[in-house]
Parts: sequence; structure tokens; C-alpha cells
Amino acid sequence: MPIHYMQLAVGVLLLLFGMRWLRKAILRAAGVIAPHDEAEAFAEESAALRAAHGPRRGWDAIAVITAFKAVVLEGLEVVFIVLAVGAAGGLLVPASLGALAACALVVIVGCAVHRPLARIPENALKFAVGVLLSAFGVFWVGEGLGFHWPGDDLAILAITALFLAAAAAAVGRISQRRTAAPLARPHGEIVE
Repeated sequence: MPIHYMQLAVGVLLLLFGMRWLRKAILRAAGVIAPHDEAEAFAEESAALRAAHGPRRGWDAIAVITAFKAVVLEGLEVVFIVLAVGAAGGLLVPASLGALAACALVVIVGCAVHRPLARIPENALKFAVGVLLSAFGVFWVGEGLGFHWPGDDLAILAITALFLAAAAAAVGRISQRRTAAPLARPHGEIVE
């Protein structure tokens, strides 16, 4: 498969995922949709499952399958990126070994600091991930289309800064419109 097709496919996937995350993060930051609290959702679901089925002993097959599915989906994203980067530079084996080393490092660090990571504001993290995925998506789409980026890979920093500035401006604009424009009823009554 020609590398440009792979770069374009990976770029489009990253851009689609990133823009979806970024859109939701912007709407949450602007107060249009409620912030998502994963810890609260987990506690509610856990309590509902305990109430319905009582305490569980051993492995929960549904939880294991769900976690496996999520890890495979995220892992496939990484595989696409590693293949695209490795194949582009003719360094597929070193890129794959680097990806395996990164995976091991993430597992080790995740086990060591899982409690402090739970304290990171989830919505801010999703905002950052949306910006980064979108920036990498634009970069890879450009690469796939044969565009030569000024500064080569450093262009990712500029694209990220542009996405961050645009997203922050969108949050400000949406917030401003929400506070400045109360709903008006047909007879001229203002509803807050």
C-alpha cells in the first residue's frame, strides 16, 4: 500500500476522532452541555449493579470484555500511527519496538500513579486530547495529500496552537452568546 494512502487514512481517522472530542469539550467548557464526571458515573453504575446482582466474587466477564474492547480500539489507533510513521521513514521495526517500549512504560507508570491520575480534571484532559488528535489529523492529511509542511514535523506545534486558539475562541464566543442573549418570548417578555 502506498504510504500516502495510509497517511491520509490515519489523518482522516485522527481528525474525525479529534474533532468529535473537541466539539464536545468546547460545548462542555462553554456550559452548553453538562461536564462529564466519570467518577460519579462509575459510582452510580457500580451501585446499580451491586443492588441488582449483589456483591460479585472473582472476575466480571462483562467488565473484562468491555475493558478489552476499549483497549483494542485505542491500541488500533496507536498501531495505525506507528505503521504510518515507521513506514514513512523506512524504520518500521525500530518504530514498532519503540511502540512496545512505550506501551510497557505506560503500563508501569499507570500502575504506579493511577490515583493521582484520577485527580486530573477529565473535561480539561478531553479538551487537550481533542486539540492534539485534531492537530495530528490535519498534519497527516496534509502529508497524505503530499503537502510539504514548513518546518516539517515542527509544524505540528503550530497546528496545535491554531486548534487551541480556535477552540478557546469558540468557548469564549459561545459563553458570551449564552450570557448576552436571554431567550425572548413572542410578546416581548424576557426569560432567563
